[in-house]
Amino acid sequence: MDTGPEMSLLKLKGTYSPPGFGTLRQHHLMEESMEFQVTDNPVVGDNDYIIEKTREYNLEFVEKDVRPLSVYLRHENGDIIGGLTAKTFWDWLHVEYIWVDSTHRHGGVGIKLLSLAEEEAIKRGCIGSTLDTFSFQAKVFYEKQGYSKFGRLDRYAGAHQRFYMEKQFDRPI
Repeated sequence: MDTGPEMSLLKLKGTYSPPGFGTLRQHHLMEESMEFQVTDNPVVGDNDYIIEKTREYNLEFVEKDVRPLSVYLRHENGDIIGGLTAKTFWDWLHVEYIWVDSTHRHGGVGIKLLSLAEEEAIKRGCIGSTLDTFSFQAKVFYEKQGYSKFGRLDRYAGAHQRFYMEKQFDRPI
């Protein structure tokens, strides 16, 4: 197996004790060998497998109700002028991306994209919305739309912050 710079391997036999994690034991696999792989080039399908298995586990506790939610503003020629991508699940709207073409910013397009997504989320039974934004992006915009910060991480790319924000839907929009 290629172990070039994009992948490092750690073979595991018996026990392995990563710092701060106690002891990892091979209970009934003592005769088999395993290896940890760290890569920036995963085998096609491996990430999907991990996601699928995590979702299977989650189903022991909550129902599967993940639904995509997208809002677009299109020019009459079909070009996208702005858009929002999100998901609703477990009673929350999770905004992933919102973008408006630079020639249409500061004209209310972002406000309308976000409010349409929130209105649809409320119809789906959501109680609130979460998102994250960087200090060089749109924190003030989201605050003006009723979002509040509940978390912050510093030193992204050395000088930027990442803000985690939420909005409760306790009143009609």
